[in-house]
Amino acid sequence: MANETQYNDNLTLDEIVFENRNKEYGAYDLRHTYSKMLTKSFVIGTILFLVLALSPLIYTTIQKLTAPDKVEVKADLVNILDEDPIVELPKEEEPPPPPPKEEEPPKQEVIQNVVPEPVKAPKVETPPPPITKQLETTTGLKNQEGVKTPVYTPPPPPPGPSKSTTVEVKPQVSETQVYTEVEQLAEFPGGINSFRSKVANGFDTSVMSGDEGTVKTEITFVVERDGSITDVKASGPNRDFNSEAIRTVKSIKNKWSAAKINGQAVRYRFRLPLTMQFE
Repeated sequence: MANETQYNDNLTLDEIVFENRNKEYGAYDLRHTYSKMLTKSFVIGTILFLVLALSPLIYTTIQKLTAPDKVEVKADLVNILDEDPIVELPKEEEPPPPPPKEEEPPKQEVIQNVVPEPVKAPKVETPPPPITKQLETTTGLKNQEGVKTPVYTPPPPPPGPSKSTTVEVKPQVSETQVYTEVEQLAEFPGGINSFRSKVANGFDTSVMSGDEGTVKTEITFVVERDGSITDVKASGPNRDFNSEAIRTVKSIKNKWSAAKINGQAVRYRFRLPLTMQFE
């Protein structure tokens, strides 16, 4: 029979607490397996955390390993050739407006002095003098001058109306109409070659696949009266090339010098042919 008063140094805390008690009770079993369960839970939790934390890196690595090889596209920019200017059919010129009617000067009534038509005076019959008085008269050969009547000269007619003079009337300039023919063309700072260089340098060649060969388009836009550009369009067969050309032209912020008619700034439609080589 064991000595109950003797203390065993090898007993654990749980064995000391549950000594002389029912160890089949659940609390003893929980205390006995607690450290093992805690260690196991910590290891499993750590593994799950590492898997979640490293999953984006693993996914990215798998994508890089399975991604196809990159295809380098070589795009050499061809010098932009100056093409012949587009000849537009002459528009039917509208007849110039009729010159304004000159106001006729008020007519002045001219009153001419009219000499009344002479009326024959009635003949006054006087009896002949007596014979004694007739014998007293003498005849002579000397002519006697009569009374001279002044000759009437009518006044000169008034001067007629002056000949009409033709006045040149310049056509009015519209602030909203877009012109294609002007007296002074719109100009870009540094000239048209500077504008072409900005278009070439700003063009993003990555939008093309690289096997298109020679691609052409024609860009049209309106140079406004303040020098800005609007209504940018491209009319080429390749849609991607047209879209990138429009974006490149819109990205140029330098203002133009507006076109002029009669010294007044007007809206002007500008045309620019564009050609590039892709290999």
